[in-house]
Amino acid sequence: MDAIDKTKQDAEKLAAAKEAVKLVQNDDVVGLGTGSTATFAIKELAERIKKGLKIKAAASSVKTEELAISYGIPILPLETLGSINISIDGADEFTETLNLIKGGGGALFREKIIASLSKNAIIVTDSSKKVDKLGAFTVPVEVIPLALQYALNQIEKLEGKSVLRKRDGKTFISDNGNYIVDVDFGLINNPDKVASQLNQIEGVLAHGLFINLTAKVIMAKGDEILIFQ
Repeated sequence: MDAIDKTKQDAEKLAAAKEAVKLVQNDDVVGLGTGSTATFAIKELAERIKKGLKIKAAASSVKTEELAISYGIPILPLETLGSINISIDGADEFTETLNLIKGGGGALFREKIIASLSKNAIIVTDSSKKVDKLGAFTVPVEVIPLALQYALNQIEKLEGKSVLRKRDGKTFISDNGNYIVDVDFGLINNPDKVASQLNQIEGVLAHGLFINLTAKVIMAKGDEILIFQ
């Protein structure tokens, strides 16, 4: 991606994040996603807090928690929450039917918990994330280490091509102490079916197919804001 594309993407992410943050109300518990788009939302929330907005938040990763605290956003332990008023997160891909691939940042399990708890799960994206079919982006799968080979074997039976995620030459370890396997299924005709199949594999903690977990996608395209719901 060249510098111009990156600048355009960031401008769209910021515009979408600003639109989403407008939906946050006083005394809300806000679920905070992980990644570059969520970072824009966190910074916008911090600006509203400076102007008097009172909220508490739950973070989907250690990195997000540290960032939110640095901006003065009070954090609640996710395990103590029975519901979340609104969550704001990004996506790696989405379709108009509000199916998503998430987890490029490795926080898919906690992001999925936050989305499941949220009364109003909002996804904010730039225009490059909208697709007709999911699958150009690989599906992240979080696997408990001792089940790695078993999970890889089962994923292969689903015709998925797995790559163990590495970072800086070392195996990537999630905040939960697990591995992430990035799986190429090709373009996915039936994401509900693939999600169900992955759910049935012992040792898989979570996968990045988010089905029926999103209330609204706010996408910026140039100067335009588009809503999918």
